[in-house]
Amino acid sequence: MEVPEISDFLPQPILFAGTFFEINRLQLIRIIMTLFIVVFFSVVAKKSRIVPTKLQSGVEIVMEFLRNQVVYQNIPVAYAKRYIPMITTIFCSIFFFNLTGIVPGFNLAATAGIGIPLLFAIWVFLQYWKAGIQHHGFWGFLRDELFPRGVPPFVYPLIAPVELAQLLIVKPFSLTIRLLANMISGHMLLALCFLATQFFLFKAGWPMIIFSPITLAGAIFFTLFEIFVAALQAYIFALLAAAYIGLSYKDE
Repeated sequence: MEVPEISDFLPQPILFAGTFFEINRLQLIRIIMTLFIVVFFSVVAKKSRIVPTKLQSGVEIVMEFLRNQVVYQNIPVAYAKRYIPMITTIFCSIFFFNLTGIVPGFNLAATAGIGIPLLFAIWVFLQYWKAGIQHHGFWGFLRDELFPRGVPPFVYPLIAPVELAQLLIVKPFSLTIRLLANMISGHMLLALCFLATQFFLFKAGWPMIIFSPITLAGAIFFTLFEIFVAALQAYIFALLAAAYIGLSYKDE
């Protein structure tokens, strides 16, 4: 085994190489996990009861939390309900995609490539623009974004280009890179801990073998920590998505 590199997150095609439909390992993980998510929530919905099972209760707790603490806390009540499905989809998808980094056989988070984080970020900002234009009108939305109220007019030539860059580039990419960087770094830490354990056990010889329990403990710790990070990053992404959409309804 070799130390992981950034090129590992751009794997070579394994199916249909050289065609428009070529699929690499990362894309295959995403396809499998997407099917799992669909099946999982279909089963939960189909077996839902008035007296909920433990699984149903767990799912409902997550849904309630997202609705009350994420959506309604950041989006005006009059508009919040329409965004519950979107925010729930974002959270659940990112959470399950993040977890593939610790699933044996996958060992790579489905969000450890720029495609999925960027796709969700674009979705968020399309909704941000849509909500702002519907609420304020196209020119009203752009005016409020590019020419903030309370700012001296002579500063507008400096502020407007910066605000436009934030609106079109900085905010979407900050949302993307935050998720992407966390999942890549988590994978690198896990891989290095397991590689170090293998090295100390089988290659380094007797004096160094005493370090293998330490690196193995580190690998176990980071595996458990990755579960926490998977949930945390999904929550942060969903929270920022709701916050951005909520800002589009603000009058200032």
